[in-house]
Amino acid sequence: MDTPGTWDTPQTILVILAHPDDPEFFCGATLAQWAQAGHAIHYHLLTCGDKGRNDHNRHIPGDELCSLRHLEQRAAADILGVQTVEFGDQEDGYLVPSLELRRTVVSVIRRFRPTILVTCDPQHLFAAYGLNHPDHRAAGQIVLDAVFPAANNELYFPELLEAGLQPHMPREIWVALTGQPNVTLDVTATWETKIRALKEHHSQIGDPAKLEERIRSRHTEDTSLENPRYEEKFRVIRYG
Repeated sequence: MDTPGTWDTPQTILVILAHPDDPEFFCGATLAQWAQAGHAIHYHLLTCGDKGRNDHNRHIPGDELCSLRHLEQRAAADILGVQTVEFGDQEDGYLVPSLELRRTVVSVIRRFRPTILVTCDPQHLFAAYGLNHPDHRAAGQIVLDAVFPAANNELYFPELLEAGLQPHMPREIWVALTGQPNVTLDVTATWETKIRALKEHHSQIGDPAKLEERIRSRHTEDTSLENPRYEEKFRVIRYG
């Protein structure tokens, strides 16, 4: 049986999540590992995170924060080895699983034609920091509803055919930030890369040293900070 997350040939990997910094927090070490293995990774983020407020950035207006987070996300993606970054620029905090956004995501899937698609779990209500952001749950719902049954069926959104976007089904769906994982990857070798990428999101970080301490503390329970092992977990759905 093949080892999950390893492939014999280069893959096209599309990451569709809600906000800048979501890819790095949810699965940044995995993405760095995949990029190092020669796979092509692309981001499509549904919002620009214009409401990503905290105590140290309250002086920044929402439109400026949006522009700043574009730049921060591209810098973080460069560290991980991501090839392209797109923003849907929906309003942060207001994502809902509408047919309009489902159509948008179907078009993105058909345009990039990924073999591997990464998103997050719409059923994950509680996170380590408390309540999971509603945009995270909405993004996961939008993406999974776009994958099936619409992405590979020409009868859904026929106007996309007229635009030259042919049906496409990713071979594997990797669902991050889930309470129902069925795949665990050892990402110890790229954990420091994840941290470096996260630190590019300056607008979201009040104290970089505390962020490093928090992320480094997430080693497995059977290891120590002096000799850590780090993991990222997913629910993987295979279609071929």
